[in-house]
Amino acid sequence: MKRNMKNWIYSVCNSADRSAMPIITYPGTQLTGSGIIDMVKDGQTQFECIKALCKKYPTAAALTAMDLSVEAEAFGSPVRFSDKEAPNVTSAIVHDMDSVNALKIPAVGAGRTGEYLKAAKLATKEITDRPVFGGVIGPFSLAGRLLDMNRIVVSVRRNPEMVHRLLEKCMAFITDYVKAFKEAGTNGVIMAEPAAGLLSPALCQEFSSDYIRKLVDEVQDEHFIIVLHNCGHVEKLVPSMLSTGCRAFHFGNAVDMTAVMPQMPWGTLAFGNIDPSNVMKLGTPDKVKEKTLELLEKTAVYKNYVLSTGCDIPPGTPVENIDAFFEALSTFNNYIAVGEIA
Repeated sequence: MKRNMKNWIYSVCNSADRSAMPIITYPGTQLTGSGIIDMVKDGQTQFECIKALCKKYPTAAALTAMDLSVEAEAFGSPVRFSDKEAPNVTSAIVHDMDSVNALKIPAVGAGRTGEYLKAAKLATKEITDRPVFGGVIGPFSLAGRLLDMNRIVVSVRRNPEMVHRLLEKCMAFITDYVKAFKEAGTNGVIMAEPAAGLLSPALCQEFSSDYIRKLVDEVQDEHFIIVLHNCGHVEKLVPSMLSTGCRAFHFGNAVDMTAVMPQMPWGTLAFGNIDPSNVMKLGTPDKVKEKTLELLEKTAVYKNYVLSTGCDIPPGTPVENIDAFFEALSTFNNYIAVGEIA
């Protein structure tokens, strides 16, 4: 469904209530009775999970799964599947400039990308009360999965030409994939670029942000936005992230949101950052409520803040904990309504 996303952002910023957009898809399997492997391999199953979550929770947006193996698999990377965790790339497929030059750019639809687009298309047709976002990997994070994460961090200094050549191929595919999500009717994508958090500000700019900026200039408009996610220690990378021109940013629990929010211009949304593992999955409902209320109180003065998890909520997270997350949000909004929080 087409909607003016600039107006959506302003409505979030101007709302008396705080909104919430946790990165949540895998727990949908617990609502539908499907398995993780089915959800990441079949677009219809993934859509049913998204639909069930939207029916149960007042999320600010609907999301396809955050799966950092999909694009690498399309290039030919081997992937391990499990019904207990998200898929993982198991080994590198390029090793030097020759193998990078020989690497073929896949067509959109290769591997499981067609199923993720199918889930997005189904969601945009049936979920019309909130925006729908697709999920894609960022260029440096994709390149790191193709080359090996440790090796790419070394190579940005020792062999930058090879890394740039690989990034060019990654961006060619990512750009086409993002355009396909746009054509499917989504209102944007969440781009996961956690590997850029391993870089210095200057290297992040050169090997990640400058590439993302080109994509933003090509695809972002009033109906379609890019939300840039980085779950690393990125307090010093915020200026580089902002230079991409993305209209929203998502932060992991490695950072203190009170160190991030002062850097966020009004009209630019910032999401984060309840610990998805130690709090959401392994904590008790009482702990989830405590940590969620604590974060909401710390960020209360920032109208462009949106409550979220630091990354995707893992498979196996108790539904009671997700309920507690939204109960804490409701409690906080009631505090606002009666004037107990300015």
